[in-house]
Amino acid sequence: MVEITRVLLLLKNMVYESTSPQETLRFAKYYRKKGLDVVVVLWGPMGVLLGKKKKHGSPAYDDYVLECLNIGVKFKSCRMACSMIGICEEDFLEGIEIVESFVVAEMFLEYQKEGQLIISL
Repeated sequence: MVEITRVLLLLKNMVYESTSPQETLRFAKYYRKKGLDVVVVLWGPMGVLLGKKKKHGSPAYDDYVLECLNIGVKFKSCRMACSMIGICEEDFLEGIEIVESFVVAEMFLEYQKEGQLIISL
């Protein structure tokens, strides 16, 4: 059996109309504190909103994302989804990397091949 050392969390759901963002951030924090390498992929037009800075409302997602970044969780946002809703790099919290769709597709193959954990919320 392959030892799990890395976790890929995928967020595609609406930021303010589901619990998926909260669950994603909680899972990221939990797995990181267990010593696993964690990457959160923000994709789809609604998923990328989690990375946008200065969001208003409750919960305070910016604080939660920054907390995850500070403990070593990596965030990647799909460039195509960003362009679909008019978000550019300057609109994102510092530390979130914007990547091309094929990078996400390659990560799926890599994590699957290595027997690592992939969770879509």
